Amino acid sequence: MVDFTALSDEIRQLAHERGAVILAHNYQRAEVQDVADFVGDSLGLSRQAAETEAATIVFAGVHFMAETAKILSPDKTVLMPDPRAGCPMADMITGEALAVWKANNPGVPVVTYVNSSAEVKAESDICVTSANAVAVVRSLGASRILFAPDRNLGSWVARLLPDVEVELWDGWCPTHDDVTAEQVTTAHAAHPGAAVMAHPECRPDVVDLADAVLSTSQMLSYAQASDAQEFVVVTEAGLIHALEKAAPGKRFYELYPRMLCPNMKVTTLAKVRDCLAGLTGEVIVPEEVRTRALLAVERMVAIG
Repeated sequence: MVDFTALSDEIRQLAHERGAVILAHNYQRAEVQDVADFVGDSLGLSRQAAETEAATIVFAGVHFMAETAKILSPDKTVLMPDPRAGCPMADMITGEALAVWKANNPGVPVVTYVNSSAEVKAESDICVTSANAVAVVRSLGASRILFAPDRNLGSWVARLLPDVEVELWDGWCPTHDDVTAEQVTTAHAAHPGAAVMAHPECRPDVVDLADAVLSTSQMLSYAQASDAQEFVVVTEAGLIHALEKAAPGKRFYELYPRMLCPNMKVTTLAKVRDCLAGLTGEVIVPEEVRTRALLAVERMVAIG
């Protein structure tokens, strides 16, 4: 049996010796979240990486997240405990494919979810997160946009902004897209007093059943502020650990079968330790790509 306490102590010592900071996404294994210096959503962690004085960032997440940290922190070394941790949705579009889509729709703003590769961000006019997508698109004042790569988040934006024609790339997060309305209905029936929180990466018929449609960071704030004492959580199961920390005493229920992202769960404490020990898994973003991608991210940040 793995001794998480001993491994965690070793990791913290190595991080101190290497002058490194450890970032972990909300969907990571509980023990990986617990050893991290900062836990949060992908963009929030990348901003944290930019603000820290540490020269080395260990990013426990998936590849596009570590790339975003590198985009914002070009002078820092960004490492991944397991570089194989990818994102199927991010892989559903390439920079080349987006460039063709843009060329076929001249003058139409390209809005890209941060859950995308650096080369895709570089072809985009502006990025969005699941928390700010509606506000960012509204701020553009455009009557028509191209939205990539998540068709479900794009559909949510279109629903809330009916005056904007939203052209959708046909991409999706398998973990969220596989959820059915029946699963949510069953979970709510088992816990009728619970508020239902769903991520906008879910399908429209699932979103229809939610009391609140929220990003992971918004779910944490919502659970803390809500009068509800119980919640059905319709997002990747790793968030339950963070929710229980954020709102102790409240109860959080998963769907069945559990929502698990195999890519997020690739990272283990042992891999974090090995990454720090050998300073392995460096993430590189070519400077020409990085500077163009940075513009799309900075435009979003400027909006707020």
